Amino acid sequence: MQLDNKVSLITGAASGIGLAIARRFALAGGRVAIADLRLDAAQAAADAINADHPGKAIAVAMDVSNEDQVNAGVAQVVAAWGTVDVLLSNAGIQIVNPIESFAFSDWKKLLAIHLDGAFLTSKAVLPHMYAQGSGTILFMGSVHSKEASPLKSAYVTAKHGLLGLSRVIAKEGGPKGVRSNVICPGFVRTPLVDKQIPEQAKELGISEDAVIKNVMLGQTVDGEFTTVEDIAEVALFFAAFPSNALTGQSLIASHGWCMS
Repeated sequence: MQLDNKVSLITGAASGIGLAIARRFALAGGRVAIADLRLDAAQAAADAINADHPGKAIAVAMDVSNEDQVNAGVAQVVAAWGTVDVLLSNAGIQIVNPIESFAFSDWKKLLAIHLDGAFLTSKAVLPHMYAQGSGTILFMGSVHSKEASPLKSAYVTAKHGLLGLSRVIAKEGGPKGVRSNVICPGFVRTPLVDKQIPEQAKELGISEDAVIKNVMLGQTVDGEFTTVEDIAEVALFFAAFPSNALTGQSLIASHGWCMS
C-alpha cells in the first residue's frame, strides 16, 4: 500500500512506535511531520528519514496538551505542505500506581496527553480535511482500550476514551470524507514499556522477569512482544486504505493477548 505524497502529522514521533510509523510512511511515499515535545529529537528523526527519503520529513515542536502549540504546529505543516491528509495521535506516557495512591496530578497529566492531545490535534486538522473532502485520523490506542490491568487506572481510562472519540469523529466526519480508526497494540518493547517493568515489579512484589513473562506476555500465544514494525504496518494499512468503508473501527495487534 502506498501513500503517494500524502501528508501525515505524527505526534510523539521522535522515537518508539511513532518513529517507526514515520519511517514506514516515508518508505511508502508519504511526507511526514515529526511532532514531538523535544524539537531537537524531532529534527534528528526528520534528518535521518530525509537521508533515505529526501524532502519527505520535517520536524515540529509540539506539546499536544497545549492548544496554542498544537495549532501552531498544524499551521507549520500546512504552510510547508498545504494540508494534513493523515493525523496519527501517538504521543503518550505511562504512570502506574494503585488507585488509592494515584496522585490526582498524575491522573490529569496522563489524560491531558492522551485524551486532550487527541482532541486538540483532531480539532486542528479537521478543517483542512473537510475543506479537501478527505482525511484520516488515527489514534494510538492499546489492548487497554479493550481490557483493564491493575495499577493503570488513568491509562486504561484514556485508552478506552480514544475509542469513543474516534467513533464520534467517524460519525461527524464520514459525510465530509474523513474517517477515524484506532490502533490497539499489545506490549511493544519501547522505552515506555522498559520503564514499566521495574515499576510494576516493585508494586506487585515480583521479579522483573516475572513481570515480562507473566504480567506482560503471559496471555499471548507465543510469549513475544509486539514490535514497532508490526504497529507501523497496521498504521499504514489504515492510512492507505482506499475508501471510507473502514471507519469507526479498532484493530488489535497483540500476539493473541486480546481477541475481541
